[in-house]
Amino acid sequence: MKRKSLIFILIAGALAALISMFDMKAQSAITVGDRVPVFTLKDQSGADFNMKDYIGKTAMVIYFYPKDDTPGCTKEACSFRDAYEQFTDKNIKVIGISSDDVQSHKNFAEKYNLPFSLLADTEGMVRKLFGVKGNVFGLIPGRVTYVINKEGEVIFMYDSQFKAQNHIEEAIKAINSSMEG
Repeated sequence: MKRKSLIFILIAGALAALISMFDMKAQSAITVGDRVPVFTLKDQSGADFNMKDYIGKTAMVIYFYPKDDTPGCTKEACSFRDAYEQFTDKNIKVIGISSDDVQSHKNFAEKYNLPFSLLADTEGMVRKLFGVKGNVFGLIPGRVTYVINKEGEVIFMYDSQFKAQNHIEEAIKAINSSMEG
């Protein structure tokens, strides 16, 4: 009986993972047109990052990722690093958020030369504010990217757990499209 239950759970988990790979719709409570929630978290240097200090001053790309120094998250972070000038040239601040602590973020940023802020959401408070859900029975924290204009409005979001590198491409497309229109 236990074996059948385990097999059922594994099959259900695999199906949930497959469905989420093909489901590009965001599972987030925050959607395009919403205001970005105001929050304060510590960055990788231990300094407070307060969202209020940036609204009205700069556009932002905020990306939620599961865990520092894992294969997909490292590819995603390094892709944001490699495209960093494309964001800063347009006065856009890049911010990564995960549940890892300040020391983990510091090590991750130093190891991969990440020039942007990594925020420690150890309690999952900001993830909940944005409504970023986990995949595969909630065991893996979600991977969602938000593009936020200078006024603090979400103008684009991209949700894909398994296509980490696409987050950068999609954010850049959205930024370029919003600047044309």
